[in-house]
Amino acid sequence: MKKLIVAFAILALLPLALVAEVYSIEGQWYNPERTTKIQIYRNSAGRYDGKIAWLREPNENGRPKLDKDNPDQGLRSRPLLDLLILRNLRSQGSNKYDGGTIYDPESGNTYSCKAELTGPNTLKMRGFIGLSLLGRTVTFTRANP
Repeated sequence: MKKLIVAFAILALLPLALVAEVYSIEGQWYNPERTTKIQIYRNSAGRYDGKIAWLREPNENGRPKLDKDNPDQGLRSRPLLDLLILRNLRSQGSNKYDGGTIYDPESGNTYSCKAELTGPNTLKMRGFIGLSLLGRTVTFTRANP
């Protein structure tokens, strides 16, 4: 009888041990080269946006770096620092996010975006056009763990 009670207790507690840990996407994240920090925060609609919060080299020829590769000529004079590059990423639970867009200032292209926190300090973000199979995944590292 004692063995049965112990076995039942173990089975009852097992689901609690299998529950995945939930991490926060909010905070500052380094890009893979550690040349840029992105500040991700919750917007007023409850989704997540991100802006460039820090650049290792913020200036070019003594002036702030600009969004010079933007396809819209009217936006090429925007400074990269504080530029909103991640928009409307929504939580799907289980450390997964989708439905957003990410702007790549190096190419001037905007991509659909999904992301996954694979640990408390690791964020895998995938930019794609159309199907997520046709894209690229980049790993960001939390700047202030």
